[in-house]
Amino acid sequence: MSDVAPFALFIGAAMSVTAFPVLARILTDRNMLRTEVGGLALASGAVDDVIAWTLLAGVVAIGAGGGDVPWQTLLAVPYTLLMFLVVRPLLRRLASARERAGRLTPSILAVMLVGLLLSCWVTEAIGVHAIFGAFLFGAVMPRAGGEALRHETLERLEQVSVLLLLPVFFVIAGLRVDLSTLDGRGLLDLALILAVAITGKFVGAYAGARLNRISPRRSGALATLMNTRGLTEIVILTVGVQLGILNDTLFSMMVVMALVTTVMAGPLLAVIYPNRLVEQDAAEQQRAALGVPQAYRVLAIVPPGAAAAPLVDLAAGVAARRDPAEVILSRVLPYPSARVEVGTGLSGDLVAMTASMAELAELAEPVRRAGPSAPVFARFSADPAAEMSAQVDATQPDVLVVTADQDGYQALRRDIGTSLVTVVAPLPATWAGVFVRASADADGEAAVRIGADLAAAHGVDLVVDAGGRPPRRLTYIVQELGNGVAFGSTAPPSALVVGTGEAAGTHLLVRARRDAPAKSGLPTAPPMPAPA
Repeated sequence: MSDVAPFALFIGAAMSVTAFPVLARILTDRNMLRTEVGGLALASGAVDDVIAWTLLAGVVAIGAGGGDVPWQTLLAVPYTLLMFLVVRPLLRRLASARERAGRLTPSILAVMLVGLLLSCWVTEAIGVHAIFGAFLFGAVMPRAGGEALRHETLERLEQVSVLLLLPVFFVIAGLRVDLSTLDGRGLLDLALILAVAITGKFVGAYAGARLNRISPRRSGALATLMNTRGLTEIVILTVGVQLGILNDTLFSMMVVMALVTTVMAGPLLAVIYPNRLVEQDAAEQQRAALGVPQAYRVLAIVPPGAAAAPLVDLAAGVAARRDPAEVILSRVLPYPSARVEVGTGLSGDLVAMTASMAELAELAEPVRRAGPSAPVFARFSADPAAEMSAQVDATQPDVLVVTADQDGYQALRRDIGTSLVTVVAPLPATWAGVFVRASADADGEAAVRIGADLAAAHGVDLVVDAGGRPPRRLTYIVQELGNGVAFGSTAPPSALVVGTGEAAGTHLLVRARRDAPAKSGLPTAPPMPAPA
């Protein structure tokens, strides 16, 4: 009985584990991080991993003690408390030192490595495998302010771990795999292992998702994702061999199971949850996040850096006179060219995403105080133009505000039909007036209305240059807009210059909606009667 308990617990842990790094990479490569299924898979995978590793720690302690828990293993509890209550604050100070230095210095890296090795030594000494010391050291790393430290540490270590240690580990594990001795009984055992591993995780995850009223197809996608095991499984199996819980034959069959369940995830996911459903769910989730369905909506593609705040102020000014109004702040982040290949594979991406979301949330606060709702979105994309076009389709904005140097802008300008406001030059810090160079077409009318919105929002006058005698249509619009709007050919000092074509000194280019008139906002002037 003493041998059965460690074996049963170990097999349970090995069957239930989900390889979080593999899961995260699949979600990233398939752009599923922005869907409900992707979020649920990440959360479920994280919880699954914590429970499985905790269970494995107990199995290791029991196995090392020959079926009984040795007394020194009880020290794991105070050691865990020590790590969270003492070591974690120290690591937070280490993260602050990295922030002050602006980079990961050799001395900070040395402290990290010493702490990691000491944690491994302590857990090994108290009868828990050294791998749990490393796991615990990573778990106590502070999240707030510590992501940059984690990511840079992984970047430094991946040169050795990925190029040297990981191949050596795979070679050693692979040399243990020997399927040549499997007879008919062994093949039957392998089939049973595969059946239990696949159906156990799939049915459990699927049933849990369906009980929470997730659709059958999305439940199937979640169950498929939870079946990935990968490198994490092989690490656990290696621990089992070291403890004598698994023999070489069973180890070989379990490795095959890990490989099969990981390899099958991609093709099965493509059938159950194809890319068209991923894009559809992402669009639905984005629409669900919008505050007021019938609001006058301005979508602002916010660039990083100093240009962000002026562009958000511009977008808020366009929506200021509408009620209800909504200003959507969005940022499209290109995938980094260099990715960390160890850990979750998402550390650097999460740093960039967290920083962008925090910046957008800060920029949205003044907009919300002024009245409009201001949801924020940040997305990674290998094709910025396609991502921005998808956002336009999902949100259906009345006006899109974007900078001319945004990645994919030219394709976006060509493909979308909504009203477009393009920032072509740095905006003035303060506006003493708004000057519109208006053409005698729909673009000119749109430019005048955008200029009027911005002038009203900043409490300045609007001057419209119609290039000589203004068309009757523009005359009617200027009269409609009321006080503070006049025709003229000279821009006020420190004016925001709005135009419909390239010209020196122009800050904004305006293009009218190509498909349909705006849903709301200032009333559209009726058509002028034909001249007698």
